[in-house]
Amino acid sequence: MSFLSQTDDNCQEAKSERTEKMLRRTGAMKPSRLFSAGWQAMMEGAGHWTLPAWAVLGPGQLAPRWLWVGSVDCAERQEPPGKKLLSEKKLKRHFVDRRRLLVRGGRGGDGLSCFHSEPRKEFGGPDGGDGGSGGHVILRVDRQVKSLSSVQSQYQGFDGEDGGRKNCFGRNGAVLYIRVPMGTLVKEGNKVLADLSRPGDEYIAALGGAGGKGNRFFLANDNRAPVTCTPGQPGQERVLFLELKTMAHAGLVGLPNAGKSSLLRAISNAKPAVAAYPFTTLKPHVGIVHYEGHQQVAVADVPGLVRGAHRNRGLGHAFLRHIERCGFLLFVLDLSVPQPWTQLDDLKHELDQYEEGLSSRPHAIIANKIDLPQARANLPELQARLGAKAIALSAATGENLEELLLCLKELHDRHVAAELQQGRQPLRW
Repeated sequence: MSFLSQTDDNCQEAKSERTEKMLRRTGAMKPSRLFSAGWQAMMEGAGHWTLPAWAVLGPGQLAPRWLWVGSVDCAERQEPPGKKLLSEKKLKRHFVDRRRLLVRGGRGGDGLSCFHSEPRKEFGGPDGGDGGSGGHVILRVDRQVKSLSSVQSQYQGFDGEDGGRKNCFGRNGAVLYIRVPMGTLVKEGNKVLADLSRPGDEYIAALGGAGGKGNRFFLANDNRAPVTCTPGQPGQERVLFLELKTMAHAGLVGLPNAGKSSLLRAISNAKPAVAAYPFTTLKPHVGIVHYEGHQQVAVADVPGLVRGAHRNRGLGHAFLRHIERCGFLLFVLDLSVPQPWTQLDDLKHELDQYEEGLSSRPHAIIANKIDLPQARANLPELQARLGAKAIALSAATGENLEELLLCLKELHDRHVAAELQQGRQPLRW
């Protein structure tokens, strides 16, 4: 009996040691330390708290799983820290209209050199398959993309798979599509390769490499057991320059602080920044004006131009580039400054110096800030010099905006008719 009792004690001690090692290895606390002396003293001091019967651990009993694996599970769920990707909302804040792009097509798969092996068929012949072709890299216009900020600086196409036995050809690499906004110019050096100005337009930026040939391809009458196979070809590598020109029906053209952004906010749901200092707008904004019959007119707010913009003074070329795509223009004049009619001559001069005939496009003249006393005093002389075609309004108070909306609709209808007459599909938003 003494021998059996000693054996039971040894087994019990070994079991306790194994349990303690397991708990130490998993990082958990011992069951006896789950409720420390300090914690028990605090509970005794409370006078009302007692441990329930199910929480009292007997000798040789393990704590429930939910008491000691929580820290381990939390450690397993933690993901390694990494760089967070920018959301679509944050990407839209960073307007980018130029991008240098390095593209490489996918590499072709290698051909295989092997021979058919089958019982009781000694000379099975070559059966190595060809490798798959590498995938192309294609630029595709997406109407949901408004900037080149989401375009990365490098792209690598998908490689083709290698050839296999039994004349199995490798799979071709998938096509890699790069989403670009409408109105993107693709250049290589100073040469324009493509003008992606319509929804769904595509351009193959880099071709994938051709797949290699297996030894089955080299089978001939004078060579019944070829062992030759060729590797896959590397994909095309090119350095391209993307340049965005904003696509819109109408473009707001004016000097800094003329009220273009306030006017765009008044006639559309666009929310460009507005402040009482020049050059508040540093990137183009496009607002949509809705009419009956689900007709929409896109109006672009181009940052203000200064004298000498055609010589790239300030950010002249960066701003003038976005006016080229507009079908008609809206010249916004600040009526509160002395001699406001001189602003129109300066704007037309800058446009003609940048591109000949740009100022001769269909246009309307808008005299803004009519709510100011000095502007009302300058209005009669402005109409005498420019005629009754100048539309006097106030973007801040909304005075006479109906006349501008009617004029905008008329200019858009003329533009659509001219596009259809020339056999071109008009721009639709």
